[in-house]
Amino acid sequence: MGLKEQQNCPSQRKIAVFIVLAFIPFALFHLCFNNPFSTIDDTTLQDSAAHVVLTTSSSSSHEEETQESLDRVKEEEALCDYTKGKWVRDEMGPLYNGSTCGTIKDGQNCFRHGRPDSGYLYWKWKPNQCDIPRFDANRFLDLMRDKHLAFVGDSMARNQLESLMCLLSTVSSPDLVYRNGEDNKFRTWRFVSHNVTVSVYWSPFLVAGLEKSGTLDHNVLHLDRVDERWGNDLERFDTVVVSVGHWFLHPAVYHESGSVLGCHSCEASNCTEIGFFDVFRKAIRTTLKAVAGSRRHVILTTFSPSHFEGRPWDSLGACNMTEPYEEGKVLEGLDLEMRRIEMEEVTAAKAALEAVEVRLEALDVTAISVLRPDGHPGPYMYEFPFKNGVPETVHNDCLHWCLPGPVDTWNEIMIEMLRRWMV
Repeated sequence: MGLKEQQNCPSQRKIAVFIVLAFIPFALFHLCFNNPFSTIDDTTLQDSAAHVVLTTSSSSSHEEETQESLDRVKEEEALCDYTKGKWVRDEMGPLYNGSTCGTIKDGQNCFRHGRPDSGYLYWKWKPNQCDIPRFDANRFLDLMRDKHLAFVGDSMARNQLESLMCLLSTVSSPDLVYRNGEDNKFRTWRFVSHNVTVSVYWSPFLVAGLEKSGTLDHNVLHLDRVDERWGNDLERFDTVVVSVGHWFLHPAVYHESGSVLGCHSCEASNCTEIGFFDVFRKAIRTTLKAVAGSRRHVILTTFSPSHFEGRPWDSLGACNMTEPYEEGKVLEGLDLEMRRIEMEEVTAAKAALEAVEVRLEALDVTAISVLRPDGHPGPYMYEFPFKNGVPETVHNDCLHWCLPGPVDTWNEIMIEMLRRWMV
């Protein structure tokens, strides 16, 4: 480059700087009066909205994942077979005792009647796949708020009912609002704190019938209709727990459709011996069909085994064990067959109820309970049976359960069933 051209460069630079400085005011003026963001068209807005939707979709996806997790938890709970497990030591012991609960039937108050051992109180059922929470009375009352729970059946239904009343009474005192029949066979309580009603209906066959008495040496059953003593009140129940079995072992004559169907242990009667297993099935079927008439929760507590172990009921030493059986004890004979019938009928009824808003489940306690020969009153069905020494014979109750005792576990399982239904 020549000397003359080098001398012209500063002048050119000055001109360029002047042009830039002159342009700046015009640019500022344009920015003030012409908003460049006004050029965003509808398409751009739609893209922005689409981004919001995408964010919402992401949140929805998270909610779906959360729901899937909850569903998996519920599925895992449903898959947990609480009938498979073992009794393990529980140092916490029962929530109540024979002195703190006023609804215990006298014959099941083992503590007050002088049973000397207390080890039977310190066991809990531990399923192999899950845990059963300790009974929460407040939780139960919350689940049943403004509802009517009815227990219908024989003395085992009453045993379970009285266990539940003792458990609930630890947090709320019930008012007895109705009582009728000898031996408190028909009673109703109300927990005012939660507006919960609990009733018990004596009905040892569930179906209509006459119980043997001084003038009648056998039972009479009508297998095609339920006992109206509870059937007439069925529409008042939100949840009903049915439980029968042992009364079917007694001599009986059976009727169906207005005719004599047959009998059981009826040598002196002029009718056909048909046993009681098929009759028991018919009674369960008739009952489940009746309770499915409208929306409610239905629980069938399965057959509760006795532990006379082949001994006469008045023999010394009947059901005198003080600890549970080991896991190897299995169901057999009467216990196995009665439970099988009940489980089959529940399964069949559930299949028939798919289109009806009824929740039906079996509270399967047979295998759990067969492991607890230590949980019965035995001779302590009466107060201090050995106060005058040891007699040659003594009456034993190896059928019902001490309160507190193993039957409390039934209600711990029941509250979990209700929770899954009502969540």
